[in-house]
Amino acid sequence: MMVARWCIDAKFGHKPEVVDSLTKWFNEVGSQIGWTKENSRILVGSVGALESSVISEITIANLTELNDAWQKLAQIDSHLEWSKNLEPYVVSGTPKWEIYRIID
Repeated sequence: MMVARWCIDAKFGHKPEVVDSLTKWFNEVGSQIGWTKENSRILVGSVGALESSVISEITIANLTELNDAWQKLAQIDSHLEWSKNLEPYVVSGTPKWEIYRIID
């Protein structure tokens, strides 16, 4: 098992908009590729982390599953529209993927 984390930083004062948008994305788009409340969650920075951090965390079986999900995403028009609508609230250059193996 693995955890895929998509990390972004919200612009100052816009973390609520980013969290709301990401929550809506999981309900409307993520659910189409199998990313549901059962295998995903949203985290935000609190203590010892940047307060602007917004992280979506998805539990996956392996990298093939992640790649398959990304390929499906590319086919969903509403994902592209969502990305463009989110852009004004995100610090440019901060989105990144981190992949972790679950040991225990």
